[in-house]
Amino acid sequence: MTSQTTIDKTGPGDKAPSAPSGPAPAKGLRGHPWLTLITVAVGVMMVALDGTIVAIANPAIATDLKASWAEVQWITNAYFLALAVSLITAGKLGDRFGHRQTFLIGVVGFAAASGAIGLSDSIAAVITFRVFQGLFGALLMPAALGLLRATFPAEKLNMAIGIWGMVIGASTAGGPILGGVLVEHVSWQSVFYINVPVGILALVLGLLILNDHRAENAPRSFDLLGIGLLSGAMFCLVWALIKAPEWGWGDGQTWTFIGVSALGFAFFALWEKKVREPLIPLGLFRSVALSAGVVLMVLMAIAFMGGLFFVTFYLQNVHGMSPIDAGLHLLPLTGMMIVGSPLAGAMITKVGPRVPLAGGMALTAIAMYGMSTLETDTGSGIMSLWFALLGLGLAPVMVGATEVIVGNAPMELSGVAGGLQQAAMQIGGSLGTAVLGAVMASKVDSDLPGNWADAGLPELTPAQEAQAAEAVQQGAAPVPPGTPDAIAAKITGVAHDTFISGMSLASLVAAGVAAVAVLVAFLTKRGENAEAGAGAAHI
Repeated sequence: MTSQTTIDKTGPGDKAPSAPSGPAPAKGLRGHPWLTLITVAVGVMMVALDGTIVAIANPAIATDLKASWAEVQWITNAYFLALAVSLITAGKLGDRFGHRQTFLIGVVGFAAASGAIGLSDSIAAVITFRVFQGLFGALLMPAALGLLRATFPAEKLNMAIGIWGMVIGASTAGGPILGGVLVEHVSWQSVFYINVPVGILALVLGLLILNDHRAENAPRSFDLLGIGLLSGAMFCLVWALIKAPEWGWGDGQTWTFIGVSALGFAFFALWEKKVREPLIPLGLFRSVALSAGVVLMVLMAIAFMGGLFFVTFYLQNVHGMSPIDAGLHLLPLTGMMIVGSPLAGAMITKVGPRVPLAGGMALTAIAMYGMSTLETDTGSGIMSLWFALLGLGLAPVMVGATEVIVGNAPMELSGVAGGLQQAAMQIGGSLGTAVLGAVMASKVDSDLPGNWADAGLPELTPAQEAQAAEAVQQGAAPVPPGTPDAIAAKITGVAHDTFISGMSLASLVAAGVAAVAVLVAFLTKRGENAEAGAGAAHI
């Protein structure tokens, strides 16, 4: 595909270059590439942080607002559901109206919704505003990638995406640390209030620095039926993944939603072939590299988010760490992502994405295998080794897969490509948590009765066994109040050993997924349309 020029609307007296050959020189703050990167990074940081920081606040929210366990789960589920369903549509909005406007609206809306959550006095209000957080976050994320794509010349785009990925990785992994500090020393409301000044900073920087970029043949209409079909299919898929642990993978409800989702995607694909300006031109997926990038992002998220889900329970419930201590033990992972992402961007620029992506997924597979060997008494040094290796493996994948997806899409679809990248991550994360959670549950259900009997503990009724298994899946020991110390120690030992066996199997499955991703990585290649951004004129 050929590169696309963009429309220049800087003002009445400005003239658009007829055939731009490189990025327009930045004058002062406006349109400066690296300042643009800083601006979008500040906004993206809010969304990435909220993916993990809120989990630490959930127990305090439940106590303060007298919420049930199911309601507390919806504090997280409502956010991810709204985010995943609307990402691609939000990317299309950026392509149509300009990524600067979309980004700024997303920043303002996300910060306002965060402040509203802090002021909420009911769990229903918290969940409602979490939905708004997800919707506005969906506007913000693809727009950030679209701005980077249009602002940076091709030879510097990978480095920019590397730093962008570093911010996301560091924010995601650092969320539990910051959340623990805020909840312990301030209040649960502060976890949300912190987004208000960050949002104001991002807004001010955006108004001063960001230029808008719009491809000459950007979409001029909306595929409303396509939006409805895709949103419905995505909702049913993510809903099934969220509810599967509760309903069970063999339950008819789970497969009904999966079936409706499959039908929705099928009807969406048929409609997209007929409509004049489709939401996602299916020709986009004729690019094997772009399709491989999307699959790779899903597989990476399955291994990363699914595997990391159990690590937090391992650190807090098996090792007895506080949320802050658990977050600090994950610093090697965060640190290696911070260091590795810009280095990965530079390496991908020099040698292309295939080798760094394949190497990154191989390291991820090794790290997940290493995490399958963790025991109840494993020391911090061994844990840190595997966490660091995981961060080192993830860094080139976060950067490279993003560049492959966005760089292989035409300029006028950069927002849609950014939405695809983020949607792949969200679906992969949900799929990883659901599937690996099912693996954990199956292993615990299989091993717990035998381990319980081998320890000489009193036989449990079916109801008691089900309650015990639910606790053990989270690494907790189901010790009834008033239990003698000797019996409590046996129950704790059985619970932790059974949890470890489940986590080990789940980690091995994650390692297998990462190994498959190594093969997918060899189908990727450098973005064919990356040069389109280098010639972008400024609106």
